Amino acid sequence: MPADTHSQRVLDLASQKGLLRASDLEAIYAPRVALTRLIAAGLLDRVGRGLYRLPGHPVSEHESLAVVAAKAPQAVFCLLTALQFHGLTTQLPRQVWIAMPRGCHAPRIDWPPIRMTQMTGDAHAAGIEEHRHDGVTLRVYSAAKTVVDCFKHRNKIGRDVAMEALKDAWRARKASADDLWRYAKVCRVANVIRPYMEVVAHE
Repeated sequence: MPADTHSQRVLDLASQKGLLRASDLEAIYAPRVALTRLIAAGLLDRVGRGLYRLPGHPVSEHESLAVVAAKAPQAVFCLLTALQFHGLTTQLPRQVWIAMPRGCHAPRIDWPPIRMTQMTGDAHAAGIEEHRHDGVTLRVYSAAKTVVDCFKHRNKIGRDVAMEALKDAWRARKASADDLWRYAKVCRVANVIRPYMEVVAHE
């Protein structure tokens, strides 16, 4: 197949997917050298190791999450990153926070910077939502699970951040008392979160 046909197929796929992985080329039978040619010609940008996109492709606010999800599909966005995703914090995390099952190694990603926390069993598996962005599935903890995680990991992110998240989620009706209580039991922080929930419920 002529090189220019390979290039066009790669560009079409990049246009369709938003973020293109080097491994995606196998499906269209294009050699990886096509990527090198397209970058040299200025027709493709390298975003990170093995990740590419079209120049001028609109950058979504979740692009850094899409990059992480493309490289580490098993990662779940949590804590400060999940709060930001759900619009529940004024903070802009400098790192992308991900949860992985206990015993997993941190994925090797050169951009964006990541911060990994390990969770076990139901605490890791509960409350995962899936959202599609830039052609990639983002696995993100629900608003209620994220608020509970903030109390569980309050020593890492600060009690004030956890309290702010609880208040914002409650006011915006993004987390019901039932959901918060269910996840609090799963994460074994029911006694920790109970007095805060009582305060918020009576405000």
